[in-house]
Amino acid sequence: MKELIETIVKPLVDFPEDVQVETQEGADRVTYQLSVNKSDMGKVIGKQGRVAKSIRTVVYAAGASQQKKLFLEIVE
Repeated sequence: MKELIETIVKPLVDFPEDVQVETQEGADRVTYQLSVNKSDMGKVIGKQGRVAKSIRTVVYAAGASQQKKLFLEIVE
């Protein structure tokens, strides 16, 4: 899943080397924290959050077969 997020986000940003995805697992949930360069934050979020929503939709659909709930957070 981490590779999927990186594959989606890296072409969108100016600094792909700054893209980092960290994983936090809980008992019934997995949270992926996406970190990008500050100047790329707007590109990842998009107008009215449309790009971020689209990324989350793809990630949630890909993880639907897992038994745990997936979350994607975009952090600074």
